[in-house]
Amino acid sequence: MYWYTFTPLDILLFRDAKPFTPGERAWAGSVFPPNGHAIAGSLRGLLQSRHDLTLCGPFLCHNLTLHLPRPLNYIGTQPLAPVPWLQQQEPEHPSQQMLWDQRRPAPLLATGKDPEDKTEKADKPEYRQYLPWDQVKRLLEEQTLPQQDWICPVGQKPKPWTVETRPHNAILSGTRQVKDSDGYFVENGIRLDEGWSLAIGVDRNTHQALQDADIPTTVRLGGEGHQALLKRAESLDPQWQALQSQSQRNFAQSGPALAYLVTPGVFERKRNGVATCQAWPWEWKLAHTSQPNQTPGPLVSVATERPVPISCRIQDRNDGSSIPAPQVFAAPPGSVYYLNHPQPLFQDQPQTAQGLPNKTHNWRRLGYSELFWLPATLSNTQES
Repeated sequence: MYWYTFTPLDILLFRDAKPFTPGERAWAGSVFPPNGHAIAGSLRGLLQSRHDLTLCGPFLCHNLTLHLPRPLNYIGTQPLAPVPWLQQQEPEHPSQQMLWDQRRPAPLLATGKDPEDKTEKADKPEYRQYLPWDQVKRLLEEQTLPQQDWICPVGQKPKPWTVETRPHNAILSGTRQVKDSDGYFVENGIRLDEGWSLAIGVDRNTHQALQDADIPTTVRLGGEGHQALLKRAESLDPQWQALQSQSQRNFAQSGPALAYLVTPGVFERKRNGVATCQAWPWEWKLAHTSQPNQTPGPLVSVATERPVPISCRIQDRNDGSSIPAPQVFAAPPGSVYYLNHPQPLFQDQPQTAQGLPNKTHNWRRLGYSELFWLPATLSNTQES
């Protein structure tokens, strides 16, 4: 992958997936970080072609250091573990008495005690929501992060951006009154903190096309014509390669593993004519399934939170026109999946078993569902 950065020249506006028309819904929300469709639209606008893109990211970047979303399988600084794994390791563990619905992923329990859980709320530290790449690499290498690595450095916030609310008025001609129809609405824009930018990786063909476009240059990014400076960031290449190499080594090992989602995970399947999304891949069957005639799979548990709504458009390849596509609800970045053994995604395969193009692979090409593989350990208590 060849890495580039988008440095905003103004606030950024990436509308959320809710329909918006001034006068009907007076509040235009914004989602951040942007999704792969927004990045692809920006690059295609620059290249002025229907070039097939292969992207990685986007991720946050601070002073040419990649930052990835914090894994969601932690409470404070303490890792979580699924009940079946705790029961296997400790025959006398209190979870032996637990009853839970085995048609769902197993419950998760903390494997240690957060040293901050007794402090007053005002004195509790703020934890990073984005970790530098070298700290993520240590997690991939089965190392323990000390408490100070989880806490925001002095002068930094958990999320390195500020939401700016901007009202818009349309005035009746010849008066000082706001129009009754479509006259008032409010937008939420995103302003990145100083030193921060967005980083994306592209494949060789896209890289060559961008070099022919005379990089660095300004591009439109997001709505309302807001712009960003797009430039090459060679120093990010080895950072990503180091993470990928360690992840691949972990995947090649047998035994329990954790799949760490670093971009929104789109896991959609059409059943009885209805498209349904869920928080984990459909091909990963539960390891403890009680359904008759169903072979157990590798998935033990899931650490995730509310889904990320994604709205894109369907483009006509003949005339270039487009219409809104149905919303898709993605698993949020940072989600972690506990598996008895690693298993790849069907999305990773360009073709089906019958040799036909795999349509779901298009989501992967836009950067969605990027997984890092971590070795599973239950003795991963944090140092003070």
